[in-house]
Amino acid sequence: MASAPPTPRRSNRKTALTALSAALAMLGLGYASVPLYRMFCQATGYGGTTQRVDEAQAATVKDSGRTISIRFDANVERNMPWQFKPLQRTDTVSIGARDMALFWAKNTSDKTVTGTASFNVEPEQAARYFNKIQCFCFTEQTLKPGEEVRMPVLYYIDPAILDDPDNKDVQQITLSYTFHVTSVQDNSGADAKTLDRTQAGG
Repeated sequence: MASAPPTPRRSNRKTALTALSAALAMLGLGYASVPLYRMFCQATGYGGTTQRVDEAQAATVKDSGRTISIRFDANVERNMPWQFKPLQRTDTVSIGARDMALFWAKNTSDKTVTGTASFNVEPEQAARYFNKIQCFCFTEQTLKPGEEVRMPVLYYIDPAILDDPDNKDVQQITLSYTFHVTSVQDNSGADAKTLDRTQAGG
């Protein structure tokens, strides 16, 4: 005896469960892809992502004797109540030698504001050779109302850039930062002061 065909209600339920399972799988893949994409960018320099190295790695790099111009750029997102700028717009550095750039920020609001800095390098193909040892962008930065801070970036350009045919004509690299709000605390009346984080590792 042949079995009865599935009722429309049962068929619709099965279709809905299948669609829900597919949606959840895609959502999970989406969350997993974010750190994977970040790892890919850090490994390849894709999207202007710089490299992060420690002191031990930096100590093995030798000065090539060749120089390159570095341009520094600073921005804040629209709702970020900070002033933010590089203390030096351009610098000429020896490829392979570590150098330090200083950025200045001030909280112009009456609230304590915490922010993080995103960054990129132009031209993008040079990003994989831009190595940061210390940077304020590695951690969140918090400023009280009226508070100012000087923040360092300790970096070097990998001499391997000189052997890369895609970068043989690069004369200048631009390092750009944009600060974004991560939290705001209402505590008007706090004392303003100036901080110097150049000795604190950023």
